[in-house]
Formats: sequence, structure tokens, C-alpha cells
Amino acid sequence: MSTITMNPPHADARFWNLIAARYARKAVPDQAAYETKLRKTNGYLNITDRVLEIGCGTGSTALHHASRVASVLGTDISPRMIDIAREKARAAGADNVAFEVSSVEDLESAPTPYDVIMAHSILHLVEDVPATLQRLYGLLKPGGLLISNTQCIGDSARWLGWVAPMGRHLGVLPRVNVFQEATFFAWIEDAGFAVEEVWQTKPKASHYVVARTV
Repeated sequence: MSTITMNPPHADARFWNLIAARYARKAVPDQAAYETKLRKTNGYLNITDRVLEIGCGTGSTALHHASRVASVLGTDISPRMIDIAREKARAAGADNVAFEVSSVEDLESAPTPYDVIMAHSILHLVEDVPATLQRLYGLLKPGGLLISNTQCIGDSARWLGWVAPMGRHLGVLPRVNVFQEATFFAWIEDAGFAVEEVWQTKPKASHYVVARTV
């Protein structure tokens, strides 16, 4: 597991804490697409894999994949989300899964790099997307996989670029980064990854991307 440095609460933690319980109860918007992504991810996992999931929320995806790998560490900036994830792990008897409060910036390199990092619905919420991708590259072993699901909002809802900063200032929205598909894939390649798979349910939908360190 990575070492986690305990820094002051993340600026957006309060927002995610407030909605954590509702988030946990909320149905997945597109269950069929979610299940397809789970199946695709299962196909990339091995029983010896050490997996890190950043922005794990209430832990459902990490717990789904836990039986197919050696270990999973799920991290999130929201203590309330992590509390719920831990409750789910205890209820499921998943003893190879750990959940910790952390931002990706607070993760220090593990003695043994990860085989797989999952970053689902989180990259458009981090402070610096290129820096985050470079950070994740450094946490993976050579040939390791970054499996992500990301909404390129600049292609579907560019107006959020004007609304989101005001919403964040008022405390009703978290940070939202607005970028387009071409920019996102350029950032992935600039970080050192080679993209192996891209899947969308339809144009302008979120991108399920599997990328390997090279």
C-alpha cells in the first residue's frame, strides 16, 4: 500500500461529505454502461494485482473487483464517503480491501508500485489533470494499467466552465474542470501512457479508457 500523508482537509471535502449518504443511496444513472465497464475492467485484472482506486467514493467499484485481485486500496478526499466504504467492506467480509482518506497529491510512492490504478469519474474533478496523470504514472509499475472513466465536459457542457467556479465559491459545487476530448488524450500521452482501449456508449458520453505505462 502507499504511504498517505495526513494533510489538512481538501477544499472540496465538505461538499462530498454533505452528499455522501445520498450518493450512496442513488442508483447508477446508466446501469448497463456501468456493468459493461466492470466487465471490461475484470478482463484486465489478475489475481496477483495490487490495485489503487483514486476517488473511490463509497467503494462499490473497488469492492466489486476485490475478489479478482490480491489487494485494493481505495482513496477519497471525503471522510464520510470513506466511512460508508468501510462499512460496505465490513458487511461484505472483504479483507483484502482498505479505504483511506486522501487526495492523489497526498499519496506517496509505495515500496512496490501498483499493477493497476482505477480513476473513475474523478479526473475532471482534480486540481491539475496533467500533473495528476503524471503522478499516477509514477505510482504504477512498468507496463501497469490506468483504467479510467472521464467526462470530457468541454465537448458536452462547456457552459459549466462559467457556472462551476461560482458554484464552488458558494459551496454548492465541487471543482469541475472543463476540457475537450483531444486535450484529454494529449494529456494521457504526454504523461507517458499508451492508450489501449477507448469505449463510449455514444458520442459525447464519458470515455472509458485503458492506458498502459510505456
